[in-house]
Amino acid sequence: MKFSRHLIRCSLLLTAGLVLSACGPALDAEQPQTEQPAEQPASDPASPVPAASPSPESSPAQPKTFAATPANAYRVETVVEGLQVPWAIEALPDGSFLITERPGRLRQLRDGQLSAPIPGVPPVVDQGEGGLMDLALHPDFQQNQWIYLSHVVRGDQGDLRTRVSRFRFSELGLTEPQVIFAGVPGTAGATHFGCRLAFGPDGKLYITLGERGDPPRSQDLLDLNGKTLRLNDDGSIPADNPYVGRSDARPEVFSYGHRNAQGIAFQPGTGLMFQTEHGPSGYDGRRGGDEVNVVEAGRNYGWPEISYDQRAPGMLPPLLLYDEAIAPAGATFYTGTAFPEWQNDFFFANLRGQTLVRVVLNGSQVVGQERLLERQYGRLRDVAQGLDGFLYITTSDNDGYGAGRAGGDRIIRLVPAS
Repeated sequence: MKFSRHLIRCSLLLTAGLVLSACGPALDAEQPQTEQPAEQPASDPASPVPAASPSPESSPAQPKTFAATPANAYRVETVVEGLQVPWAIEALPDGSFLITERPGRLRQLRDGQLSAPIPGVPPVVDQGEGGLMDLALHPDFQQNQWIYLSHVVRGDQGDLRTRVSRFRFSELGLTEPQVIFAGVPGTAGATHFGCRLAFGPDGKLYITLGERGDPPRSQDLLDLNGKTLRLNDDGSIPADNPYVGRSDARPEVFSYGHRNAQGIAFQPGTGLMFQTEHGPSGYDGRRGGDEVNVVEAGRNYGWPEISYDQRAPGMLPPLLLYDEAIAPAGATFYTGTAFPEWQNDFFFANLRGQTLVRVVLNGSQVVGQERLLERQYGRLRDVAQGLDGFLYITTSDNDGYGAGRAGGDRIIRLVPAS
């Protein structure tokens, strides 16, 4: 899919207690103190990419900023607390929510009441950044009740691997477990697992895998770490994936050159896939450089060859690039009616940045941004829209990187002030 791109570097303006930032391509990850790519269309995006000698471009253009959402336009409510690293939140068709907790619990939230852990969740390795991570509902969930979970398991070589499984959901428990993606050899380290899940408008399952702290893996098309994968709902490989039929690449790969993508959202109308990704985070002496990318089939997003606004042939730069480390995480597009002024805007949570970022777009062009909840509620990991049109956000202060919170992590929500 072709579209016009330009790199926007985020400069921050403090206004009415909110930070407005104008930016272009890129976002990063989860480190307590931090968190990458750049573009030139490749004549053959699937062809091997030579070692890059990146050269920074001249100063990127700054996008327009806009007046911040008035502070009195919304209020923040605590929905529930006492959670332990709530990694993902997803609205169910009945208006309740499913929430994963990284140590290995799945809970249902209904009318402010949190259920006991739901039986049937597979064993997970709760270590470092790993454990029970994302969840996604099948596009036909109301008919088939399939839910998908990403979780960390220990491989037969003693390494840690990201696995994706699906289950039939009921409030009584998960049944009919099926492994959708078994995982590939990782490392003994417990960082950069990814792993966001999302079904696209095409009905395919997209999976982000981190490079497991081993950057060269991102450029190796025979290694699934540091990639976005695209699978059918049953785990089989779509015939139209960009590398199907090639001996020098894995057919599951949709895009590559990623460090640790932590959010996926599909833009209403265009179907474009937006991802948040952690930047260099100290690798090779580089800091910051977190990104938002528009991810296309068969494209190379540059890690570790390039980061920030560097360029190399055949490698795409980010849409949004953050000089400071914000560690971007879960993302969504707002389609509700409770906040009509936010219609179709892109929102993503920040761990290190401790903000909720709103990005106003015209297609794939950035019009402007603002930061909400700036350092008021600690580390923010995921954001989801409820059936009521409110935005629900998970905090992550007890994940080993945050300061810790005696009352546990919580779910907060933004509701109209009036």
